[in-house]
Amino acid sequence: MKIHYAALALGAVFALAGYAADKPAPTLGSLMVGEIGAAQGEVVSLAEAMPADKYSFAPTAGEFKGVRTFEQQMKHIATVNFEVASAVLGVKSPHEAGKAENGPDSISGKDAVVKYLKDSFIYAKKAAASVTAANATEMLTSPFGGSKMARYSLASVPAWHTFDHYGQSVVYARMNGIIPPASRAQ
Repeated sequence: MKIHYAALALGAVFALAGYAADKPAPTLGSLMVGEIGAAQGEVVSLAEAMPADKYSFAPTAGEFKGVRTFEQQMKHIATVNFEVASAVLGVKSPHEAGKAENGPDSISGKDAVVKYLKDSFIYAKKAAASVTAANATEMLTSPFGGSKMARYSLASVPAWHTFDHYGQSVVYARMNGIIPPASRAQ
């Protein structure tokens, strides 16, 4: 049997074109929700993998003096998520920022922190979903000093900010013998 590769390729193109035609074009908000979801998957799985007795861990040797504990890293991510999402939605944050944006003191311990973190991503994705082509460049007041930022830029903070602190938290996990779920062999 002789295979006609050109015919196969053309068939694949038409099949993909038909598939794409059935799907609506993504919105700015849905694209941003996907980016935030990727950050959420990495950091929440790490927060769940870290043992409860290691949540108070912070490195002390080398250039680590005064850094946040693992718990504070997770609470900081969540707190910033709540703050920027609230600014995008034009409402007051449902949680106090706390000292150094480490969240409320009343949220403590692995279970409470993981819930706070998960809830913050739900809220951040709600805010990101509200971004449209029409409102993306609207200037909003930033929760960080009151300067103005475009709605799109403010709504994107949970994606890139999470990865800043995820990187630091991976170091904490590895120092405690925990391989981050994203780094484990499948």
